[in-house]
Amino acid sequence: MFQLLTCLTDTHDWRLVLLAGVVCLLASTVAISLFHRAQAAIGKARLLWLVSDAAAAGCGIWATHFIAMLAYDPGIGARYDVELTIVSLLCAVLITGAGLHLALRDFSRWSPVLGGVVVGGGIAAMHYMGMLAVDLPGWVSWSYPLVVLSIAFGAALGALAVSTATRRDDWSGTAIAAVLLTLAIVSHHFTAMAAVSVIPDPTKAGSLLSLSPGALSLVVAGVAIFILGLCLVAAVSDRRSKDIVRKQKVLLDAALQGMSQGLCVCDAEGRILLCNERYTGIAGKSAASLIGRSLLDLLRYRKEIGDFRGDPVEYFERRMADITQGKTSEHILETNSGRTLRVIDQPMKGGGFVTTLEDITQWQRAQARIAHMAGHDALTDLPNRTLFHQELRHALKRTKRAELVAVLCLDLDHFKDVNDTLGHPIGDELLKAVARRLSDSVREGDTVARLGGDEFAIVQVGTQADAPSPSALAARLVEKISAPYEIQGHQIIIGTSIGISLAPHDSSDPDQLLKNADMALYRAKSDGRGGFRFFEEAMDAKARARRLLELDLRAALSRHELELYYQPITDVKSGIVTGFEALVRWNHPSRGLIPPMEFIPLAEETGLIIPIGDWVLAQACKEATSWPDGTRVAVNLSAVQFKSRHLTETVLAALSNSGLAADRLELEITETVLLRDSDATIAVLHKLRDHGIRISMDDFGTGYSSLSYLRSFPFDKIKIDKSFVQELASRSESMAIVRAVTGLGKSLGIPTTAEGVETTEQLAILRSEGCTEIQGYLVSPPRPSADVADILRQDEEQYAAVA
Repeated sequence: MFQLLTCLTDTHDWRLVLLAGVVCLLASTVAISLFHRAQAAIGKARLLWLVSDAAAAGCGIWATHFIAMLAYDPGIGARYDVELTIVSLLCAVLITGAGLHLALRDFSRWSPVLGGVVVGGGIAAMHYMGMLAVDLPGWVSWSYPLVVLSIAFGAALGALAVSTATRRDDWSGTAIAAVLLTLAIVSHHFTAMAAVSVIPDPTKAGSLLSLSPGALSLVVAGVAIFILGLCLVAAVSDRRSKDIVRKQKVLLDAALQGMSQGLCVCDAEGRILLCNERYTGIAGKSAASLIGRSLLDLLRYRKEIGDFRGDPVEYFERRMADITQGKTSEHILETNSGRTLRVIDQPMKGGGFVTTLEDITQWQRAQARIAHMAGHDALTDLPNRTLFHQELRHALKRTKRAELVAVLCLDLDHFKDVNDTLGHPIGDELLKAVARRLSDSVREGDTVARLGGDEFAIVQVGTQADAPSPSALAARLVEKISAPYEIQGHQIIIGTSIGISLAPHDSSDPDQLLKNADMALYRAKSDGRGGFRFFEEAMDAKARARRLLELDLRAALSRHELELYYQPITDVKSGIVTGFEALVRWNHPSRGLIPPMEFIPLAEETGLIIPIGDWVLAQACKEATSWPDGTRVAVNLSAVQFKSRHLTETVLAALSNSGLAADRLELEITETVLLRDSDATIAVLHKLRDHGIRISMDDFGTGYSSLSYLRSFPFDKIKIDKSFVQELASRSESMAIVRAVTGLGKSLGIPTTAEGVETTEQLAILRSEGCTEIQGYLVSPPRPSADVADILRQDEEQYAAVA
């Protein structure tokens, strides 16, 4: 120690020693700051900061050494070898850089210590290489205990400096590490200088390539400027880095507070380190009361206020066990206040975990609403067809040997009339009222569904012994549905028809059961509506036959199996045939002629009546062009055809393509056509009549509003229904109706045609009542188009004979 003090006081210039200390502290501060930048960076950015740090630290050690060497005066003059001086600088930079790189490696917790030791080795290597660069006219001897002591000082203090810098990145940590590194450099240098003894030898020659102290001063000054430049760069970089960090912190805080989820960061023991406002809002506690507290304390608090179900300790331990195993866990918490929370725990590297807390109450309600809407009718809130099938399948699975499952299919009678006359809003309210009556009529456990339109269905489950019979339920439903409804000031009366199938008697397959109930419903409607029918095997056979007939009917047009028959219409007074009514016939290749009453209703139900009607219209106009001028052709139009938007264009196209005069075409409609949408239908009839086409009302007198339609549209003819004509001689009511209709025709100037005339007695009565035309088997049955010419030649003679 005495030798060290003597070295400092006797052989050194204190002013330069102080300068060396300042440069060393400045360089150490720069080195530690750059080390922190490298520690925070990754990849290439870390390598760049490490290179800069190695240059700053190495140059700082080197500059400190040679400034101190300039302060050293051995009394015999000294110069400095250039090559060894440069090598000493490289040793400082490379070895110090290796130590700093080692300190940042994560392979061991001792990495910073080992790195610091290597940095101390770099200080020693630089110093002793620098001492070799000193060119003296004499010989140097060493005190090896002091040499060892100098190396130990550098290694120990270097290890402390680097370890401190690795652990602490705040301003105080930087200051402590910089002071320790300065002490490592300074203590090593002056201890090593105390180990030096110089023995003068004037005969020893100096190196030719060496620097004088003045030249070395310039070099050291340049290195010092370089260090100051690095210091400036480090300061600016540090300022910018802090600005970036500060801005990132502001953005991070804004992001955390703006999250829709609650976020909480906990340490490895479950203590809360950080949480955002959303988390504190859900937890019901302030951030100040949560930070530093255990998550278990929060759970116990929630338990105390009655907003946590279960055991807090058990729940906390289960979560911590998952975190310890590195598992990401997700939990759903149901609170007593009705909220549903999704909790996700994500372990963090190095211990601790991040918890996200999301209130999914509204989301779950929305999901439940979507699921409900997917299985329920939007208008009535009854189960829809999809959910009905599911409930039916469940019912079939639950039934035991002694139990029955009944499927009831319901269709509202006259509902379409309500929609057409009162409008769809009233119709919708009526459907809601029907749905309520149906729901009130069944037991708990039974299912009422709306399948679509005015179709409803019920699944009835029960044992044969104690359950109300399906027939009793059906009878009660018919009675309840038929009771009057009061809707928006309107009293509405409808009915219902019901089809019933039973499981396992009729089938155990859900689809087949529904199909069987639908067939029974069709039978109930065919039998007059307002009642119910059970499924029978014969219905299935009839349905299959109907399906086969429908398939054949779809191909009948393309196979040219349809043909037209014509029945003459004769003037009562003159006996002249004034026209023919076109009647379609189906000549089936295997079944022969199929009656119109068998396939026309089927065509109307399936919509096939539209292409068939178009064909009839075109064919009748085409064939009528070969008849004498003035002979008209009458074609019936179905109510279904009036649903087509192109009816007017179809009629005009038939006339145009055939060349038939418009006044020779007579279109016959029934009151049913006008019932659908009277305003729209009458508008279409006016368009047709404006083109010269004649319009007649068929089956007059069979509807309840025939007279009102005569006032709404100027028909060109009235056709008296054959049911009245056939009872002329037997029922006075029929005679009165025929007399009233013919009298009405006379007063309005509208010709009347009687259908179904079969006897001379009927003809005589009609003539006496002033009927204009007749049509029926008395004159001629419907005959093929090839016979029309013969009918026209023979009509006068035949009429004279029967008259």
